Amino acid sequence: MADDIKPRIRVPANPKKGEVIEVKTLITHPMETGQRKDAAGATIPRKIVNTMTVTFNGKPVFQAKLEPAISANPYLSFHMRAEESGTLSFTWKDDDGAEYKAEQKIAVT
Repeated sequence: MADDIKPRIRVPANPKKGEVIEVKTLITHPMETGQRKDAAGATIPRKIVNTMTVTFNGKPVFQAKLEPAISANPYLSFHMRAEESGTLSFTWKDDDGAEYKAEQKIAVT
């Protein structure tokens, strides 16, 4: 299952210094709520991505707490001001302690 979980990130290619940019993220994840049953009638255990944190050059820029009501493959977006070039680092944490990480560089012109 962990091999199927893929984070995707989209940011503008070359933002200008001081420009407010939109950062878009999507992670492929089933987001099991713990309320569904499998074909045999057994409850499928809860397994959701419960937090997402984003840092830019090591400084926090965004954090979200996700709940079971979030759909599978959660999509999130946020805005930030691009003051300098650097790296956005994303971390998604799952109920079972698994972490999924991704990075995206931003080159400010």
